[in-house]
Amino acid sequence: MTDSWNCEEALATLLEDDGFLFHDKKGRPVELPQAEAPLADTHGHLTHFRKHDPAVAVARAALAGVHMLVVPLDPTGDAHDAPATLAWLDRVVAQAAELLDAAQKRGIMPPDVTGFEFVPALVDNVRIVAGTHPYGAEAFLGRGKTDRSDAAFGEASHQALEVLLDSPRCVGVGEIGLDFGPYSELGQEVQLDAFEEQLRMAHARNLPVELHLRDEEDGVHTTGHDLALQTLRAIGVPAAGCDLHCYTSGPDIMMPFVDLGCHVAFGGAATFARSEDIRDAAAACPERLLLSETDSPYMAPVPLRGKECEPAMVAFSAACVADVREETGVSTRAETYRALWNNANELLCRR
Repeated sequence: MTDSWNCEEALATLLEDDGFLFHDKKGRPVELPQAEAPLADTHGHLTHFRKHDPAVAVARAALAGVHMLVVPLDPTGDAHDAPATLAWLDRVVAQAAELLDAAQKRGIMPPDVTGFEFVPALVDNVRIVAGTHPYGAEAFLGRGKTDRSDAAFGEASHQALEVLLDSPRCVGVGEIGLDFGPYSELGQEVQLDAFEEQLRMAHARNLPVELHLRDEEDGVHTTGHDLALQTLRAIGVPAAGCDLHCYTSGPDIMMPFVDLGCHVAFGGAATFARSEDIRDAAAACPERLLLSETDSPYMAPVPLRGKECEPAMVAFSAACVADVREETGVSTRAETYRALWNNANELLCRR
């Protein structure tokens, strides 16, 4: 989160001499898919980049046709100092606006979005969701014996979360949930306790939730999704809605959540060669519940796999979902694009 920034230097990284926004990992130019509606990245981290300048990433997303970006912030991690993080995000957006003004002076502007009601410029529509990822459950609850898991840290994390949720940018609680994958070191009880507490906070504030759910790596057990379903049924899906962020399973695991009215967000993983099950889920998902995302900086979509993902790349995951649904006869590309945009606005608009 450095404050050292120069518009001219940033502009040089935004605009390539060949006029292409995207280049694959070998440096070859990649055509931007032609979206048939404004694009929404409903889950894109800006605080986790290793290579990208966040302001450049926001500006490039705008030039790719993105008009909504929802940034997750975690009070036990990247946003423990909530006021400083929110001020940083304000600066990033202001820098992106400066970059876009400079690009416009060179004749480079976002794609036209005629045919839609008022569509905000991306720099006017960068939102946040706030919540503790399952990895931070112990720290959030103030359990354990480390400095980041004691009662004082837990209390400070709760205070930070309240500040984030009070922000005018905030449109939801997330990413929260359960993770029993290979990178998780926490047990079931502490994860469930943190999940349930934050789910109740979403109910109290009339906010939707974005869920992170990961099962065991063995391909047999589905503990994360099973327990999440039990919890949603017991406590209730927030009236404001629920989103299965970064969905990477097939239709069978998805459908019980769909039956509860949960939205399903598809990202770069849907484009991978071996992701037939995810594409089957994208085809089976009801149109009213479809969402697009990147989960940047992770899982860059084909044909940009191997690069650090950024919000602009939602153009490729949205195109994949639209193509799959047209190829299977579920809906036209235009219908899918319009649904992805409308659904994002209905779920993640400011209440």
